Amino acid sequence: MEQILSRQEASEAVQDHGWRLLLGALRTSVPVGALAQAIGLAADAVAVCGDDADRHLRVDVRPDRVVFTLQSLDLAAVTTQDVELARRISATADKSGFLTDPEIGTGAARSVQLLEIAIDALNIAGIRPFWKAVLGYTDEAGAEGPEDPLVDPVGQGPAIWFQQMDRARPQRNRIHFDICVPHDEAPRRIETALAAGGRLVSATRAPAFWVLADLEGNEACLTTWQGRDG
Repeated sequence: MEQILSRQEASEAVQDHGWRLLLGALRTSVPVGALAQAIGLAADAVAVCGDDADRHLRVDVRPDRVVFTLQSLDLAAVTTQDVELARRISATADKSGFLTDPEIGTGAARSVQLLEIAIDALNIAGIRPFWKAVLGYTDEAGAEGPEDPLVDPVGQGPAIWFQQMDRARPQRNRIHFDICVPHDEAPRRIETALAAGGRLVSATRAPAFWVLADLEGNEACLTTWQGRDG
């Protein structure tokens, strides 16, 4: 029976298969040499997922890589079935001479990641309908409350979530980026950001969030799945 997994369970279940847990999804990348190879690999993945493909699998096909994302879409969560499908996809890629890879390390262009945009607000319920309308976004499965995040219904744009402000802060930027990276990529990403002139604003919620800022104070949060349970 399909069961929702904790973040720890999901991460550990796919770690050795070249996948990483990002937000509420599993993601991996497969480097390829041509678009035809990418399309063929995507077709193989759909085939091994069978009837579960439409409910769990999303595929981004490029001439140099295929990015696979797994999530139980009607639950907006990672389940035991997503883990099983991840293992099937890794196995079929391996048979074709390809490798599922989170692309962590200095030799990679960047690791797999997901981008969220956070909007700071005093009245989340008051501004959420505007952002939902102007972006053409919708509610995430199982999260339809007046302060819940918004998602792109076709899965192309980043998720939008709202952070409660306790008071007006006119000198602080009201929108910042959240970049969700693999938990074992975060230290290197922070190091390179600091070396590029950034500064660490806060690590009080690490390893779930590190708040970084550029030279002018514009903020970005590096996030991982860790530190969010319990």
